[in-house]
Amino acid sequence: MELGRYITAMEKEFRRHASAKQAAGAKAYMRNQFEYTGLSTPVRRRLLKEFIRQNGIPTPGQMEEFVMLMWKKEEREFQYSAMEIFHLQKKNFRKSDLAVFGYMITHRPWWDTVDFIAPKLAGEYFRLFPREIKKTIRQWLSSGNTWLIRSAILFQLNYKSETDEKLLFSICSSQSMHEDFFIRKGIGWALRQYARTNPSAVRRFVSTHKLSPLSKREAMKHL
Repeated sequence: MELGRYITAMEKEFRRHASAKQAAGAKAYMRNQFEYTGLSTPVRRRLLKEFIRQNGIPTPGQMEEFVMLMWKKEEREFQYSAMEIFHLQKKNFRKSDLAVFGYMITHRPWWDTVDFIAPKLAGEYFRLFPREIKKTIRQWLSSGNTWLIRSAILFQLNYKSETDEKLLFSICSSQSMHEDFFIRKGIGWALRQYARTNPSAVRRFVSTHKLSPLSKREAMKHL
């Protein structure tokens, strides 16, 4: 597959259905940090699904180059689409893909991309390569990068009964007094999600650890 032509064809299809009004609204919602072509999420996903049906997806060996090219695009829809296409390769993730996920998390970062990458890309990667977890999470937590730290908190979001409870609680405890809103919110979200599987453990953790009011409120929202 020639990636340049593949992406150009996708871009042409996106722009053909774009709405200037939708683009302006999306840009304002994201605090004017990113440009948008102007596609609502349902429309973009419908277009992407049809595009993939007709054109396929890059091979596992092409995904790094594909991501780099899509991340250079100004409009955010291209990053969203790159993430979703990468996720379709989740059973074929390669060990080297971890570095690509790190790039995606730290370049043009905001919650809208990180909250997909952490559980759906990194999370699935760590299912395939569990020996990479401890070393990587230690590096992410010590990086000083808000989005890597949030990713360390959220990567088990979809693990349910397979969650490493000890690791989750250790991560949340280590970041419990972090000053950043997204870290505190992420702690609450991770705990709230795990509470669907083990509510008593989350209650016990919240009651015995000092958490920010935001984290505690989010963690206990459904308990």
